[in-house]
Order: sequence, then structure tokens, then C-alpha cells
Amino acid sequence: MNHFHIPYIIPTALLAAALLLKAPTFIRAWRDHDVRATTVLLTCATMVLVVITPVNIERLNQWTCVPNIASPWAYSFLTTFCATALTMIMRWREEPSARRQRRIRLIYWIYAGIVAALWVTFLVAHVPEQRLYDLDTYYASTPWMREHILLYLVAHGVSVIVATAMLWKWFPEVTNRWLRAGVVCLVLGFASGVIFDVFKLLAIGARWSGTDWDGLSTFVAPPFALLEGVLVALGFIVPQAGPSLHKWFRDQREYRRLRPLWREVNEVPASAATARLGLWVPLELRLVQRRQRIHDAMRILTPYLDPGLYRRAQAAADDGLSDDETLGVAGAISIRAALRAHREGTPTPARAQAQELAIELHQHLDAMSQAVHRPRLIDDISQRLTSTESTDTHA
Repeated sequence: MNHFHIPYIIPTALLAAALLLKAPTFIRAWRDHDVRATTVLLTCATMVLVVITPVNIERLNQWTCVPNIASPWAYSFLTTFCATALTMIMRWREEPSARRQRRIRLIYWIYAGIVAALWVTFLVAHVPEQRLYDLDTYYASTPWMREHILLYLVAHGVSVIVATAMLWKWFPEVTNRWLRAGVVCLVLGFASGVIFDVFKLLAIGARWSGTDWDGLSTFVAPPFALLEGVLVALGFIVPQAGPSLHKWFRDQREYRRLRPLWREVNEVPASAATARLGLWVPLELRLVQRRQRIHDAMRILTPYLDPGLYRRAQAAADDGLSDDETLGVAGAISIRAALRAHREGTPTPARAQAQELAIELHQHLDAMSQAVHRPRLIDDISQRLTSTESTDTHA
């Protein structure tokens, strides 16, 4: 693979991955305007990068037997991308209204006309020689192809400048942290698009004046286009996927943290049959089942809890540990003792206090699970408690 093609792979792969992740949401909620628009935006951004990769330009030219046919395809996807981005920003900034809907329709009609003009100008232009890297500058003075190139650059330039201005004005009003992060990505992405257009126009202007600045178009501008595609896509993805991703990480952390306690109480027979969940079951459902299993086991163990042991363990553990760690260790020791009592069939006589203790333990499940993960500490405190009880008995 030509090393010149490598920079296109990473952003294309990222956008394609984002599109695949969005597909299930689109299938479930395709009627939602934001979901549809995000899917269109990701599709267009991905297709732009796929089409403008030099190796794909060559393949498309060969398959269609039309030199440079990749140009109207890439620029059409780019123009649709710009229209979708503008309309999504408008939906974010403005409350639903007839005025907003009219403006959104107007933007789509204008950009649809631009797409049509791109195809017309390309079809009437004479561009027989295939250009993989420098099409914009090579044909900068060719009738109709000149208009074709300027049309996409102006349309793109206007859209990124307008979008940047809208976002800059709106940013101080944004309070949601995920939306703010998205706006930052969008501003940086559209700013990259402005830089891309500037370099392209400078190179084309130099061609018109008889100067060779082709390197600005061929080598300097493309990285900013790649950066724009990734940042703008992230800008629209983060506000929608961010909260869900944050919840997933939080649930994943709790699911892992509850595992030691879940394994500890798993020997207690369940009051009802537990459904077997596979790896493909949503994490949220698996977490609910793990919580229910722990709560069910705690309910069964409640009559075997020893409030006195809990208080003594709390006092013994209160040595260099935080409050949560102390409560967790005391609760873990109480649960282990309750498990032994349950196996031996010796419930506690202090039923009322055991009920109160069970309520308190339910508030510290996470700390208890972490304590279970530290068996040496629990064994050490349990031995100290046993030694103290033996001393008190002999005394």
C-alpha cells in the first residue's frame, strides 16, 4: 500500500465504526430527526473519505470507465454532509417552530441544487486525464471543471464559516457538559474545514496567476479535511453517545465491583430460579440480575445476622481505614458469619436488630464487596475478634 494512502485509513475506520455503532439506534428509532440526521452525517463523512482515498479514486475510475468520476461523488457527499451539519446545529440551538422548519427545508433545497450543479458542471467539463492527487489544481483553469471545483469549495466554505459562527455564539448558553464537549469538537472541526478551503483556494488562485503552489492543495490541505471529518462527526456523536457511554462505564464498574460479594453469597439458594444470561445480553440487565441476586441472598441471611458481631468488627476495623472501608469490612465479616450460621441452621435471637442491620448493610454493598476482595484484612480482623472473645470468656 502506498504510504500516501495510510493517513486516510484511521479517520475512515473511526467514522465507519461510529456508523456501525449507530446502526442499531437508527433501526430502532429511524423516525427520530436527530437519529436520522446523525446517521446521514456519519454516512456522508465516511463516504467522502472512502471516495477521496487515491486508491479508491483509481478503482472507481476503472470500474466506471469515466476519468475523475470520483470528483462529483466525493463533493456531493461533502455537500450533503455540510447541509446535514447545519440543520443539526439549528435543531440543537432553536426550539421547534414553523420558522425553523422552513429554514431547514431551505438549506436542504439549496444544497440539493448545489449537488445537482456539481454533476452538471462535471458532465459538461472535459477532463480526460485521470488525476489522483492534484485534480483541483490541474483542472483549475478548465472550463466548467473550474466552476465545479469552485462550487464545492464555496459551498463548503460558507457552511463551515456559518456553522462556526452559530456555534461560537451559542457556546456560552450551553450548560450540558456533553453538549459543550460536542460543540468544542465541532468548532475545531469546522475551523479545520476553513483552513482546508483557504489552502485550496490559495493553490487555485496561484494557478490562475501562473504560480505553482500546488503543494498547498495536494499535501497541506488534505490533513485538515481528514481532521474536519473526524472532529465534526465526534461533535455530533459525543452529545448523544456520551451519556450512554458514561452510564455503561459506570454500570461496568459497579458490575465488576459487586462480583466479589456476589460470589460470596452465591452459595445461598435463590428463592426463585435465576435466568441464565449470555455475554450478549445488555450489561444493564446483567447488573440488575446481579443486584437482585445479592439482595435476595441478603434477605435470606437476615435472620442469621449478628448485630453484636457487626459492632465489634466495626470497632476493630476502625484503625487506619476510611469510614466506607470500616463499614465494608464489618459488613463482610457479618455476612461471612451469617453464611456459617445459615449452613449450621442457627439463626440469631436478636431478630429486630438483625432487620435493622440488614437495612444498613444494603446501603454499603459496594464497600462490602471491596472488603470481600481483601480476604487477608478480613481474616486478620476476624482472628482479633476471636482472640478477644476467647480472652473475655476466660476472664
